[in-house]
Amino acid sequence: MQEAQAGDPEAAARRLAGLHGIPLLTLSEEATGLAQALVAPGPLPTNAVVDALHIAIAAVNGMHYLLTWNCTHIANAAIRSDIEDVCRAHGYEPPVLCTPEELMET
Repeated sequence: MQEAQAGDPEAAARRLAGLHGIPLLTLSEEATGLAQALVAPGPLPTNAVVDALHIAIAAVNGMHYLLTWNCTHIANAAIRSDIEDVCRAHGYEPPVLCTPEELMET
């Protein structure tokens, strides 16, 4: 919600309208712990804490997919398996990390 509210007010209003009715996932101690494990010495750099939280919250809440345009730290094939390994080592099945385009491929 914080990211959707940022930036141009008109664009933010459209993003928030698009999110209306979608349930919000909660930030839990489990998600915070998993996010910490994903950040150094994990596969994500220390400046990617918010990205680690996105992944961790999705994993802890049992989401099947995490769609993102963030190909640096989330939908990144070079680190995807390392992210999955950390999630599984902490008892969580990782979501599929991909862009909307990847999900829609036929």
